[in-house]
Amino acid sequence: MMTEITFTVENLKAGFGSHQVLRDINMQIPSRRVTAIIGPSGCGKSTLIRCLNRMHEVVPEAYLEGKIFLEGSPIYGVGIDPVLVRRRVGMVFQKANLFPSMTIFQNVASGLVLNGVRKKNEIQEKVESSLRKSALWEEVKGNLHESAMKLSGGQQQRLCIARALAIQPQVLLMDEPCSALDPISTARVEELIHELRENYTVVIVTHNMQQAARVSDFTAFLYMGELVEFGETKVLFTTPREKRTEDYITGRFG
Repeated sequence: MMTEITFTVENLKAGFGSHQVLRDINMQIPSRRVTAIIGPSGCGKSTLIRCLNRMHEVVPEAYLEGKIFLEGSPIYGVGIDPVLVRRRVGMVFQKANLFPSMTIFQNVASGLVLNGVRKKNEIQEKVESSLRKSALWEEVKGNLHESAMKLSGGQQQRLCIARALAIQPQVLLMDEPCSALDPISTARVEELIHELRENYTVVIVTHNMQQAARVSDFTAFLYMGELVEFGETKVLFTTPREKRTEDYITGRFG
């Protein structure tokens, strides 16, 4: 059975001003799987996923060449609204970027309100559904109207995931979502990623190769802006095709 493809990336080049970060990236990201992007610091991992939901272009002097297709349709081009792209492609950042003046409930509901949802019952249902999907509902259902800033770091990160899921995206991008978390919180987020693959395409940037091996179905190895190797995680970690991949995953550099 052929695997469905969520993203097709063709000849992608990206950078800032005179600094080129990504060089001729070609890859296909499978649907309803977890794809990890690994590589040393500065290799272009975060730039790549920011290109996938058009966040890259909001940075001053950013440029992009090439094509990216989401389920066969281009996400860049004349007349294509980046806001609509970002509704379909949610993003969770390295640090929990909550709205500090809002309650737990308001943080999750904010995206719904921005997207025009006005019915209170609908908002309540989607907030609860999103908190359940992010494995947070049982922990916060009794204090939804308290400040989100009272939550632990791991809970705040799962709240950010709930907020991203509330607007019902097809894809969830995660930029090193566990780098600031303790081991217990990291394990909870990893369990959540495992569950989310049943309904979402997940792309995760991680500096932690053990994490990539644990959570992902496919792995892309980037080095100095180039896609060195892409394939099934088990194969890439045990029998990589490229020597640079083997050197990186065995700790010879990076």
